[in-house]
Amino acid sequence: MASASEADHLRAEALRAEIAYHNLRYHQLDQPIIPDAEFDRLMGELLKLESQFPELKSPDSPTQTIGAPASRTFTEVHHKVPMLSLENAFSEEDLADFERRIQQRLSRTNYRFAVEPKLDGLAVSLTYVGGRLSQGATRGDGQTGEDITQNLLTIPEIPKTLQGEGWPEVFDIRGEVFMPRAGFAQLNAEAALRGEKTFANPRNAAAGSLRQLDPRITSTRPLSFFCYGWGQYPSAELAETHSETLRRFQAWGIPINPESLVTEDISGCLRVYRDLEARRASLPYDIDGVVYKIDNLADREILGFVARAPRWAIAHKFPAEEARTQIKAIDIQVGRTGALTPVARLEPVQVGGVTVTNATLHNADEIRRKDIRVGDEVIIRRAGDVIPEVVRSLPELRASDLPEFLMPSCCPICGSSVETDEGEAVVRCSGGLSCPAQHKESVRHFASRKAMDIDGLGEKIIDQLLEGCLIETVADLYRLDAPSLSALDRLGDKSANNLITAIDKSRSTTLPRFLFALGIREVGEVTARNLAQHFKDLSPLMTADPETLMGVPDVGPTVAKHVHMFFRQPRNLEVISNLIDSGVHWEKVAAASEGPQPLQGKTFVVTGTLESLSRDEAHARILALGGKATGSVSQKTSYVVVGSDAGSKAAKAAQLGIPILDEESFLALTTRSEG
Repeated sequence: MASASEADHLRAEALRAEIAYHNLRYHQLDQPIIPDAEFDRLMGELLKLESQFPELKSPDSPTQTIGAPASRTFTEVHHKVPMLSLENAFSEEDLADFERRIQQRLSRTNYRFAVEPKLDGLAVSLTYVGGRLSQGATRGDGQTGEDITQNLLTIPEIPKTLQGEGWPEVFDIRGEVFMPRAGFAQLNAEAALRGEKTFANPRNAAAGSLRQLDPRITSTRPLSFFCYGWGQYPSAELAETHSETLRRFQAWGIPINPESLVTEDISGCLRVYRDLEARRASLPYDIDGVVYKIDNLADREILGFVARAPRWAIAHKFPAEEARTQIKAIDIQVGRTGALTPVARLEPVQVGGVTVTNATLHNADEIRRKDIRVGDEVIIRRAGDVIPEVVRSLPELRASDLPEFLMPSCCPICGSSVETDEGEAVVRCSGGLSCPAQHKESVRHFASRKAMDIDGLGEKIIDQLLEGCLIETVADLYRLDAPSLSALDRLGDKSANNLITAIDKSRSTTLPRFLFALGIREVGEVTARNLAQHFKDLSPLMTADPETLMGVPDVGPTVAKHVHMFFRQPRNLEVISNLIDSGVHWEKVAAASEGPQPLQGKTFVVTGTLESLSRDEAHARILALGGKATGSVSQKTSYVVVGSDAGSKAAKAAQLGIPILDEESFLALTTRSEG
């Protein structure tokens, strides 16, 4: 199996960070900024990467975890039985795969499914002790949630005391708190009359209502509840099936969704799915799909679980809602990483109760594939709450003279050339150091620990520097003075002087660090070291053509193109010149030894903190002896050098059977090799 490239590692890291951010906004802040479909796409991309390259998978990956950490606003509640998530199915092919996996594990084809609508609300766990509601909590990260007992007690449908008899002394039920559509409409209408902010959708309204610090506010909100399962429960007292267990709950006064039923096979599940999809708009609450669960509990025990979801259940998601409108214009937005994104400006249209005026077009390939032109009638999909997309154009309604849309050849913000990798759809601005749209990201990266290592220059200070026009590019950092910095919010004289000291200290650096700090696309630490070792100084690198660049170890056509393009942009060259004029300097890289190369063909990974030398110095030893230093452990790794506080790389090396060297052994090996 091929190993993940540096680009794969970076993409997986970026996806994990982006998904974690959106999990936080969705589960904890109740302020999602992307639609569910976009979140599902990000998760799907990460799952595909981790499946293709298992070394990218980590225990804290969003694919292995659930939701987001519990908010510190509420007391934490530890779930005795984890509140898992569900795998998603988006097509009949996905369902066929789900059924195939069940048949393989059960070794038979006859089993029944419990089927229920997938409510778009907030999952909660309710603990009953002696027939009385004792505690209620949110899902949180699946292991730990938030204690919202007092707020849950205000919901009329949740029984405070159970009816009948026969319940266990202590048990949990799991369910969904939601806001019916009629109550949501009334809540927003009343808020609008008072001039207050309205909620984006019923899900946000329900989640925000449950997280009120004052239960009296929650009591005024039209919340409801349906039970869909259970957590801790004496196994000997459970019924044989899911459906029978829920009927027992219902007899105790716990509300169950009236649309819940049992089918004999997947075909029956699909019939329910199509029926609910057709009736979706007329239901009194929002649903975004249908959930199928193996009904027999003994079968569930056989099927078991994966890290974050049961193998015996799946959520079959509905496609997003659609509408027809016209594209009035296509604008280009430049993101913080330089990506140029086309955005359709639309004739305003109502989609799912929201007026939509803009829609993403993703990239030039999508525009070409869907044949989208300014003036076209198009079908748009509101795939969630925030970012609609154009699904397809209607060329049969098109005026004959509409021209094809072409992406610009220069950045609309800074005028730098744009570039596109072969096989990649995204068009990017090449003016990383000088493009205003990328300033924050370029400054943050430039100052980071592995780049110029400017201690104390965090994102909040960078924001103030840019907003106050104290800097435009990274070169302007070296023109700052303490009085200007001390005037910034929450930055006194001492902190300002410390930051100036850190900036001054960073003037003396190394060529690999400087190259990494420039933020050239796909030039990470290892590639920066290889470029520095090959060219020895900046000038020959800046003038190198792509063919010469490809002579550097691990530099292929794509990286060579990025490096060459970067040094062809006059604005980038101007910033580099200003950096050098400001005193940024480095020692010329020493030539590699012409003697024996005893580590030729050996690949090393250094992890943790070494006592007698820095990681850069360790890498220099390896390179000087003909070896290769990389940042990730794979089957191709020859040795892993482990210092103190080593992380998962050491564990992975042990798992793969790769030799592990402590600092003493590494020094002995490199000293002996030098001799």
